[in-house]
Amino acid sequence: MNVTGKPQPELIERPASISAPTSASTSICPDLLTPTLTKSGIALLYNEETNNTYDVCLKLTKEVLTIQKLDVVCTSGSESQVNHRTVVLRRQATGGLGLSIKGGAEHNVPVVISKIFKDQVADQTGKLFVGDAVLQVNGINVEHCTHEEVVHLLRTAGDEVTITVRYLREVPSFLKLPLGSPVPSTNHSRVSSPLFDSGLHLNGNGNNTAPSPPSPSANEPKYEKRWLDAVCLPLLMARVSRYKAGTDKLRSNCFEIFALDGATTNILQFCTAAESTDWLQAISTNINDLTQENIKMVNKYCSSDDQIVHMGWACESSESSAPAEASSFKFLALRGPYFYIFRSPPISAADWGQAETTYNLYEVLFKVHKLWMADDCWLQARLYLGLEHSPEQQDGESLCFSILVGHGQSHTFRVELATDLATWEKSFQRAVFFEVQRIRSKSYMCSSQGNVLCFTIDFGSGFTCSEGTSKTIMWRYKFSQLKGSSDDGKTRVKLLFKNAESKQIEMKELEFANLTAVLHCIHSFIAAKVASMDPLFMCSQSFPGNYMNS
Repeated sequence: MNVTGKPQPELIERPASISAPTSASTSICPDLLTPTLTKSGIALLYNEETNNTYDVCLKLTKEVLTIQKLDVVCTSGSESQVNHRTVVLRRQATGGLGLSIKGGAEHNVPVVISKIFKDQVADQTGKLFVGDAVLQVNGINVEHCTHEEVVHLLRTAGDEVTITVRYLREVPSFLKLPLGSPVPSTNHSRVSSPLFDSGLHLNGNGNNTAPSPPSPSANEPKYEKRWLDAVCLPLLMARVSRYKAGTDKLRSNCFEIFALDGATTNILQFCTAAESTDWLQAISTNINDLTQENIKMVNKYCSSDDQIVHMGWACESSESSAPAEASSFKFLALRGPYFYIFRSPPISAADWGQAETTYNLYEVLFKVHKLWMADDCWLQARLYLGLEHSPEQQDGESLCFSILVGHGQSHTFRVELATDLATWEKSFQRAVFFEVQRIRSKSYMCSSQGNVLCFTIDFGSGFTCSEGTSKTIMWRYKFSQLKGSSDDGKTRVKLLFKNAESKQIEMKELEFANLTAVLHCIHSFIAAKVASMDPLFMCSQSFPGNYMNS
């Protein structure tokens, strides 16, 4: 909307690119010794409660993500009132007050300066900025006034108007409406609207000739818009998620960051999916690097049988159909003989005894749900296969893996990136290999035709079955002699072995109290045996304590 009736003067936002970011007294960041910046840029911070977004500046270092918000700071002179500025405007015959406003109490939003016209009165003060909320007009509180009431006050306030303002860090989203948006009104747009600029009603139809600037006082305070540290989010044990909390629905070009305490959450929104993925990968990389450093530090003080292979966050899908219980984040760890599931990361040594669930590594099976591929070709493949869908729909191509445990139970986890899935798969193989190397042998009680037997899986000799009491060996086969198996899904299994001498297939039927655990153990030992014969795998491994460097 042309607010002067003639060619619209240049608008300023004093200036949007702003001075170099500075650490002001409002920062809550801890003191860091010259941290190395790994990435920086502009994003939007989304507030779910107000459904509002506003610009923020992101500064990513190895250990911290800093979120900076725009604010107005006093750079010189005496500041009379913290966060509030009182400015005297002397109305000019041409150009009026030189500003426009939006908002109003009827929409539950403050009245905010939405435009400042270059070289006119509001601009010349150097004290007003786009995003300033108007608190008072000539001493009258207008915080609960409608848009039309504030417009009326400003128009009838006389030649000298005193306004008190406060800059809003979280500038309402209506300020981001396109400039020149048509005003939905009758009477030839003479009625002001709280969602559109009211420049015409404040500035009149004068020409654009700039009035002479007033002589500034040497003691008057000077103000600037600057990026100030608002949130400093430590990345150690932090987590990220592209999904809406507690659901399997993807956010559009967004992801959420959670600090270790789980209370500090921030939803970052980007213009494109590529930019969102780029930031997600950069933050995830720094989180993972810090985790690896933490693992190495802990492993220095642990025995070779108690080393951490890998740990990190994953989202567990719930069997419950209730939307609120669709998924929840768990902290997973592969350490020594066990696979741990925690509600929160173990910080102290005592915390390792507080796991929600613990499983013997050799009795669980890792399973990737879907074929995954590198992130850079994921979108292209989806488009090629016609798999694109609305981000509001359930993500059918989630990067998931399952941990299958005894008695047919399982846990399903989702990760954010294909690289995360690859890391968990590789780490699980490594952890199981080291655990099998450590225990070398595992025995289970079983029965066959009413007789109590002992079934042993040995890394060196293979499978052995002996009587439960006398320990007399009934039969023995090498791993390579196992040619197949079948089970009833409950307690009974048939193992098919090839006799080394007769070359005939011999069947052994056994019954176990926990058949699933036994089958997983067999799988773990055979996988470890195969891996031990693979030169490439063995060259990439070293024993616990140093293997994180391999």
